[in-house]
Amino acid sequence: MFNRLLLAQIGLTLVTIGYSALTVKADFNKTHATNPLWTGHARFHVVWQITSYVGFAVMALFLIWSPGANAQERLYLAAAFAAVIYGAFFVTLFSMPFYGGRAYDDNGYRPFAVAGMKWDANVTAFSLLTALLLVSIALLPVD
Repeated sequence: MFNRLLLAQIGLTLVTIGYSALTVKADFNKTHATNPLWTGHARFHVVWQITSYVGFAVMALFLIWSPGANAQERLYLAAAFAAVIYGAFFVTLFSMPFYGGRAYDDNGYRPFAVAGMKWDANVTAFSLLTALLLVSIALLPVD
């Protein structure tokens, strides 16, 4: 028999790394935070976003792995952090027509081709991580 709680902890850890460390790797470089073609204010916002995600991730990892009382509740709270971040991504993605947004920038990460179809790296990664988040939540016990 497998330990559902441990599997949920591992899944939530991967999801947390996805919205923090991967975001730092993807956005704190010349394609985003230090992109000279972006306005200083846009770069300010992306660095604010990155550092906020890292802060939430530190709290989430503490909630996921620290021993003590209320372990189940702490896992649900860590999952809620991830749900807010990934949910906000999809709200932003689907509302792009209202504010003239784009999922990628011409001088940043471009879509990649798989089986003749174009895939956006952010949408692909965040879709997979959101699916892992849902699986992790499903593994949590319900009392």
